[in-house]
Amino acid sequence: MTRTARSGGAGKTAKTRPVRPSARKYVGWRVLLNPLWCYWGFMASVIVVTVFGLLMVFSSSTVDVISSRKSPWAELRDQAIFCAIGVAFALFTMHVPERLYRRLAIYIVGGAWVLQGLTMTGLGQGAYGNNGWISVGGVSFQPAEFLKLALCVWLPAGMLAAQRKMRTEVWWKAYSGVFLVTFVSFALVMLGKDLGTGMIVALICAFAFLVGGFPLKLLGIFSVVGGAAVLGLFVFGSGNRMSRIMATYGTCSADDAQSVCFQSIHGNFAMGSGGLFGVGLGNSREKWNYLPAAHNDFIFAIIGEELGFVGAALLILGFVVMGWCMVGVALQCKDPYARMVIVCVGAWIVGQALINIAVVLGLLPVMGLPMPFVSAGGSALVMCLGASGVVVQMMRQQGDIRAALVRE
Repeated sequence: MTRTARSGGAGKTAKTRPVRPSARKYVGWRVLLNPLWCYWGFMASVIVVTVFGLLMVFSSSTVDVISSRKSPWAELRDQAIFCAIGVAFALFTMHVPERLYRRLAIYIVGGAWVLQGLTMTGLGQGAYGNNGWISVGGVSFQPAEFLKLALCVWLPAGMLAAQRKMRTEVWWKAYSGVFLVTFVSFALVMLGKDLGTGMIVALICAFAFLVGGFPLKLLGIFSVVGGAAVLGLFVFGSGNRMSRIMATYGTCSADDAQSVCFQSIHGNFAMGSGGLFGVGLGNSREKWNYLPAAHNDFIFAIIGEELGFVGAALLILGFVVMGWCMVGVALQCKDPYARMVIVCVGAWIVGQALINIAVVLGLLPVMGLPMPFVSAGGSALVMCLGASGVVVQMMRQQGDIRAALVRE
């Protein structure tokens, strides 16, 4: 659209600068859907939440590392190193062309399977009842975190290929490859007895099917059957899981704080003692060897204790902004592959954050899922930052964002 103006009596037409589409479309509350705002808002939220995580890892780990005769900075130092690696990985993934992700997706998921399979060899290492780590040269790595990212890259490509096959084949043949990758990925994780990660893998796959054009009626049936199977694995897979369920739903009281309810009870103590503004940064009482995994899976409880309702709410707001920005760009992205990748990563990161919060609040049984970007742990942080880089690259496929970056 071009505005014109007459110049004196000469009858000449003066052209003004075209009005950008984003200036016309995003007014009032719709400005929250502006792809450019979402693009920069996503990156800002990732940076803020990650820096906040470094601060809380330091605050929640000092007692534990000092009692182990280490420097009080030890955990922060390790986490900062992993953060630097993650940032470098993110800078790499955000500059890999989108078409290259499509071409290499099958090799990426194949590599993830190989790494996950190594957990069942002599390189495998167990912790907290799960056999999900491999250790090489004293360095431990959780390959299931890489598998999550691999699925976010491969599933959209697989779904698009299945949609093309649907023109000439019946649905179960068209989607057979997607079913195979989904089943193998979930099975490899479950062989390591890591049900929490298995749930995230299932969540990523479910959202890929949802936005990938899979028939909704069939998706509903598969979701019910799959959900029942996961629930059965959780309940009957081990006595420890059954104890966790009983500890969450009705059999625990403050008098049971030394039993199987130990972690859940002390998590509630931490959240309950924080009040509105908390007891102050670094002043947690539960981190004094009362609350297990205070700087890992239950770091949200320490946040609630030290920074109160306000601090916990601000962290939740960070994930809300992150999720909103991903959804906002995905809804307006015409590239189906980029759109599905963004949705899959959003399901992983935001879904895992919500599950972690629900566990700490006692709404779900303890299942060993860390808080993305916040909990201590190198594998999770590096892969979450790498996934953020992938999202940034996919967001650049949206028309307004691509045009703005070209102008700059």
